[in-house]
Amino acid sequence: MDNRAVETMNISVLTIDDDPAITDLLSVILKAHNFEVLVANTGEEGVRAIKEKSPRIVLLDLMMPDMDGWQVCKTVRAFSNVPILVLSALDDPSIVASVLDAGADDYLVKPVPSAVLVAHLNKLARRTGTLNASAPGGMTIQPNPNPLPS
Repeated sequence: MDNRAVETMNISVLTIDDDPAITDLLSVILKAHNFEVLVANTGEEGVRAIKEKSPRIVLLDLMMPDMDGWQVCKTVRAFSNVPILVLSALDDPSIVASVLDAGADDYLVKPVPSAVLVAHLNKLARRTGTLNASAPGGMTIQPNPNPLPS
């Protein structure tokens, strides 16, 4: 089994997008990279899924009719620190800044190559301790509980 497959196994990603064709496509792409995929097609459904299923990462669209991505970010940040990666067709720097200020952790513009999307998801998983790097000989590298002083 390829090391990347081992890295992403059991990492649950909740995709929130009002377009079922997008959530279906993301499911196929992410499952091919061994992510566990959860799907929500409304912002409210996504917030409920975060509370009930505790995904490791949220992949969020901005433009949704019932509850947009900004509202989802603000609502989620009231109860969770789950990493949120916004995937949107909007490419305006002020929009990117505003959604990052609302609580998103990362932002990618659609369309994005699947390898870049997976790399960003892995980055968020590593940063939040969801993904432990494997060292040679099968040892697992754990975060240092006593980091060097700055």
